[in-house]
Amino acid sequence: MHMSEASEPSALPDAADAGETGEHTQLPPGREPDRRQRHRWVPITAGWLSLLIGLADVVSAVTPRLQLMHRLHRITPFVPGVLTNVTFTADVIIGLLLLMLSHGLRRRKRRAWQATCLLLTFSVLIHVVHAPYLAPGVISAILLGGLLFYRDEFYAVGDALTRWRAARVFVCLLIADLAIGLTYMLLVHGLAQDYSVWQRIVHTAYGLVGVTGPVRFVPENRSDFFNTLTSSLGVFTLLVTGYLFLRPAKPEGRFSPQDEGEIRGLLGRHGHRDSLGYFTLRHDKSVIWSATGKSCVGYRVVSGVMLASGDPIGDPEAWPGAIHAFLDEAARHAWAPAVMGCSELGAEVWCREGGGLTALELGDEAVVEVADFSLTGRQMRNVRQMTARVCRQGYVAEIRRLSEVPPDELERLVRRADSWRGSPTERGFSMALGRVGGPADGDCVIATATENGVLRGLLHFVPWGSDGLSLDLMRRERTAQPGVNDFLIVETIKAAQDLGIKRVSLNFAVFRSALARGERIGAGPVLRAWRGILLFASRWFQIESLYKFNAKFCPLWVPRFFVFSGTRDAPRVALAALEAEAFLVWPTVEVRRIARRMGLTRLARPLRRHR
Repeated sequence: MHMSEASEPSALPDAADAGETGEHTQLPPGREPDRRQRHRWVPITAGWLSLLIGLADVVSAVTPRLQLMHRLHRITPFVPGVLTNVTFTADVIIGLLLLMLSHGLRRRKRRAWQATCLLLTFSVLIHVVHAPYLAPGVISAILLGGLLFYRDEFYAVGDALTRWRAARVFVCLLIADLAIGLTYMLLVHGLAQDYSVWQRIVHTAYGLVGVTGPVRFVPENRSDFFNTLTSSLGVFTLLVTGYLFLRPAKPEGRFSPQDEGEIRGLLGRHGHRDSLGYFTLRHDKSVIWSATGKSCVGYRVVSGVMLASGDPIGDPEAWPGAIHAFLDEAARHAWAPAVMGCSELGAEVWCREGGGLTALELGDEAVVEVADFSLTGRQMRNVRQMTARVCRQGYVAEIRRLSEVPPDELERLVRRADSWRGSPTERGFSMALGRVGGPADGDCVIATATENGVLRGLLHFVPWGSDGLSLDLMRRERTAQPGVNDFLIVETIKAAQDLGIKRVSLNFAVFRSALARGERIGAGPVLRAWRGILLFASRWFQIESLYKFNAKFCPLWVPRFFVFSGTRDAPRVALAALEAEAFLVWPTVEVRRIARRMGLTRLARPLRRHR
C-alpha cells in the first residue's frame, strides 16, 4: 500500500508543545519529537484508573452486602425492585465497558477517550443519584476532568478492523458474564440449597438468554435482580458483538501490485545492499514510501508494535525520508516503532533519524563467499564427512531456478515438503518469504535431494541482488540420511558459479558472539552466565544448534541489530517480535477442521464464493 501520505503534519505535535516534556532529544533538522514521549504518565494513569473504576462498578453491583446500602433499596416495597435492578445492571454494564476501554486509553486511542468520557458521565450521575457514599462518583469525576484537560494526549487513530475481533470480544464478554453470575451466587447467602458448580453455570447461561434455570433464591427479590442482571448482560453481549461484526471492516494494509512492481525495481537497482531485502515481498507485510518514492520500508503491525525488518529498500540517501514516514505513521497510531535484523549502517541511520531509538546487537548472519569456499582443511572435516556419507547413500542434488521448474513438478515438490512439517505454524518474518513458487519469483533457486527418485530434502533461496542468494526455507524428511542439508548447501555453493552467484547467506545465529566468547578460556562470570541462559533457552528455541550448523561452513559473520523505541517498550516489542517470528503462537480454533466434522463444508463453499 503506497503510504507516502503518512507524513501528515497532524500526526505530530505542534512546535509549542515540544518543549513541555522538559527533555532535550537530539533530533535531525526539521524533525519534531515523538508525540508518544510527551506526558507518558497520562495515558497509563487514565488506563489503570478506568480499569479500577470498572472493576469497582462490577464488584459493587454483584456484591449483595453492598446492595443493601443503596438508597433505592428502600423503595422496593413500592416499585418491586425494578428501578434498583436496572440501576445495578447499568452499573455493571458501564463497568464492563470501562474495562474494555482501558487498554485503548493506555494506547492513546481517540475513540476510546470519547467513549470513556461518555461512560464516566453516566457513572457520575448514577453514583450521585443513588449511592450514599460519593467516593466512586468523585473518583469518576476526577478522572473525567483529567481526561478533558489532557484531551490532546489521546490523538491516536484506530487500528485496522477485522471480523475476528467480534469473535474475540464475544468470548471475552461471555466469560465475564459467567464470572459475574457465579460470583453473585457465591457471595449471596440465600440459595434454596447447595447447588453444584455445573448447575450454577447452567443457571447463569440460561439467564443470559432470558430462561429460568435450576437455581432458586431466597428471598425472591434476589432472583429478580439476578434475572434482570443476566438478561441485560446477555442483551449487552449480543449488541456489542453484533455491532463489531456488522460495522464496515478495515482490512490491514497490504502493498498493491503497483507497489510490488516498484519494490522489485528498487531491489533490481539496490538489492545487493541487504540480503533481507527480498523478504519485504512477503504477502503479510505492508510498505510505506518516502516522499520521493526512492526508498521504502516493509513492516507489519503486531500487538501495537510497528515492526520493520532489514534495512530500508532503495538508495541510502533516500532512507531518511522512508524512516520519517515510518515514524510518523507509528506516531499517528501510537504504535511502538521497532526494526528487526537491520545492518550496522541501517541501525546507525535509524538511531540518527529516529531521535530516541536504541540499537541492540541481535546476532550474526552467516555469509559464505563462493570464491573462498573449499571442503579441504581440518575446519571443514565435519561437512566433508557428512557430504561424503550422503553421496554414498545414492543421494542426487539438483539446483535450478524456479523459472526452470515445470509448474506441476513444483507443486508436487512443495506438497511433499509441506508433508514433512511437524507443526502447521510456519516460522519466520524477517528472514522468510512465506511461499515457494510465486508468479514473479522465477529468480529464486530451489535445491532438491532425491534418493532413487524420491524427494528427501529441499532448500529454497531468494535473490540477493544480481549475484547473491539468501536462504529462505530448509526442510528434509525425518527418515532422510543425516547431513542432507549440509549436502544441499555444498552442492548449491558448487553450482553457484554457473548461476552467476558470488555469495550465499545462510541462517541467522541469534547472540552468536555471546555463545562464541562465553566458551573461551578467560571469559568472565557475566558472559558465562549469559551463555548459560542462552543454552537453557536453546531447549525450546534453535539458538545453539543454528550457530553450530552455520559455523561448520566457516562463514563471514555479519552483525545484525534490533532497533526499538526505548527501555519501557522493550518487553512489549520483544513479545511482538516473538509473535511475528511465530516463536510465540497464541491458541487458535481450527474452524475448517470443526466445520468438516460438523458437515458444514458444503455450506461454507457458497459463502466463500459470495465473498
